[in-house]
Amino acid sequence: MEPKKIILAFDSFKGSLSSEQTARCASSAIARVFPRCQIVTTVVADGGEGTTEAILRALGGQHRTVRVHDPLMRPIDAPYGVAENGRTAILELAAAAGLTLLQPAERNPWRTSTFGVGEMIAHALQEGCRRFLIGIGGSATNDAGCGMLRALGFRLLDADGRELDGTGASLERIAAIDDRNVLKELHEAEFTVACDVDNPLYGPQGAARIFARQKGADPQMIDRLDAGLRNFAAVVERHTGHDFAQTPGAGAAGGVGGALCSLLHANLRPGIEMLLDAIGFDRLIAGADLILTGEGKIDHQTLHGKVPCGVLQAGRRQQIPVIALGGAVENARELTDCGFAALFPIVAGPVSLEEAMRPDCAARNLENTVEQLMRLLKYVARS
Repeated sequence: MEPKKIILAFDSFKGSLSSEQTARCASSAIARVFPRCQIVTTVVADGGEGTTEAILRALGGQHRTVRVHDPLMRPIDAPYGVAENGRTAILELAAAAGLTLLQPAERNPWRTSTFGVGEMIAHALQEGCRRFLIGIGGSATNDAGCGMLRALGFRLLDADGRELDGTGASLERIAAIDDRNVLKELHEAEFTVACDVDNPLYGPQGAARIFARQKGADPQMIDRLDAGLRNFAAVVERHTGHDFAQTPGAGAAGGVGGALCSLLHANLRPGIEMLLDAIGFDRLIAGADLILTGEGKIDHQTLHGKVPCGVLQAGRRQQIPVIALGGAVENARELTDCGFAALFPIVAGPVSLEEAMRPDCAARNLENTVEQLMRLLKYVARS
């Protein structure tokens, strides 16, 4: 029997095609073979780049821009999204504290701050938002979210009661937290955070030792940042009565995950789960005959919080077969053993990586592969 409803839920093919472009290519191919088939496309992401846009498209929201500070406290315009009649804000930490905002020579987690992220949250609170969906990938910081906390009204004090600036350098000097002047709207807000790492706050697998080097830290700085994170955890435990340091994801984004869950009571979730819930994916796929998903490269990492993995889990709950396509496919047997109906590379023959990643080439290859897949399904349906 020919398919009556097919779902398209592709991540971007990074460096080649956006999620929206991949869906457009696949949709054209399906329509040529099954012109009466209902094709449902949804823009998806894994909590990193593109998350705000994906949720806004699904919820029918609007873009906002606010003047904040970048990781080195320079003025910058940061975008975020607002949906559900102004109640829900969708933010990406990287818009205000991202590594891509700095030149390589400027990367220094001893000096960088998440202050701008707090400014984004504060602006959304003042605009009436009370539900927050936040992606925290791609940070340039290792300040345990202290800059963010300062922008929200928390005061971080040293042993003499002097207020600290909330950079990575301040972590080892924090002796107390004063929350008497936090924004009152915070008490009405709920935070869900897209978090795709399970690192604790400090220690061998903590934020500094695993991630600080790529943010510009040398070995000596890493040691001091790790000690500072340990000190911050102790201060927060005295303040709240709870030890959050070993919470999976506390070390995400240089410790921002820990600050959000310990002081703002955030719920840390895999990014793709957060996004699929936000767009009502289970409802969208109900009654579908097939789901197509994919990303630039499909390999063992696909099973660890990537878009195709989240889509697969949703499809399996409703017993809908899921086929994944990628620019390259590795570990195909392992992936099919985990539940994918099939996996297909879209590159048809020998070609350089540069050529394969050209947007026009990637679009043509994806469209051709989907069309041939549909023709196979049509042949089988008629047999």
